[in-house]
Amino acid sequence: MVYLMTGLKCLVGVVFLLALCGKTVVRGGFGGFERSLRELRVVPRAYLRPVAVLVVAGEAGVVWALAVPGRATAVVGFGLATALLLVFTAGIARGLRRGSRTPCRCFGASTTPLGPHHLLRNLLLAVLAVLGATTTVVAAPDGHPAGALVAAAAGLVLGALAATLDELLALFQPMTPQRR
Repeated sequence: MVYLMTGLKCLVGVVFLLALCGKTVVRGGFGGFERSLRELRVVPRAYLRPVAVLVVAGEAGVVWALAVPGRATAVVGFGLATALLLVFTAGIARGLRRGSRTPCRCFGASTTPLGPHHLLRNLLLAVLAVLGATTTVVAAPDGHPAGALVAAAAGLVLGALAATLDELLALFQPMTPQRR
């Protein structure tokens, strides 16, 4: 179980790290995220900036809590990740019901409109975060360093794949005149 915990810490951690970097490191990332919130029409205009700042702070909290050693902080990190993912999912679902086709700015610049695959991705990540919290509580503290390294590498790769879902799905879409 310690390997599953390690892999899930890396998977969820890298997803939130890439989301955080897409909003804070990439030029125009935060402004683009704030605009996407406005276009999604789920947050009143007066609260756009505070909500965007809270999202970034929450993502930073998840990254920190999953990166530092300790079971208690890992459980907090997984819990915060679960809460954020469920709020994101609810916001996306509400925006989709209202007919919003704003691009997903979850990980920075993107032209892919929000869709059902974003709901599925977030729900799956929330389930994995709950599993991570559970394994953190029940996992035995022992394990071989090589096994932990393999689990961490697998988590990092799977997290990167989850963060690049839009690009991966675009590979399997038919070519359109604008994509040629």
